[in-house]
Amino acid sequence: MSQWPSTRARQVLAALLRIGWRIKRQSGGSHRVLAREGWADFVFAFHEREEIGPKMLARIGKKTGLRPEDL
Repeated sequence: MSQWPSTRARQVLAALLRIGWRIKRQSGGSHRVLAREGWADFVFAFHEREEIGPKMLARIGKKTGLRPEDL
């Protein structure tokens, strides 16, 4: 079983902002470019109410340093 729970995109974005990511650029829709010192920019392309599953959260974690306990 995965250690990542299914989570709403709003909560994932809030967790990313808490661990040091900032919104670098935001388009009119759901796409946001996040930036953090020492990391490559990350495109967060989820609507706020969308649910993100464990597999996608694991991918986000690899690219951003997000951990299950950060949620």
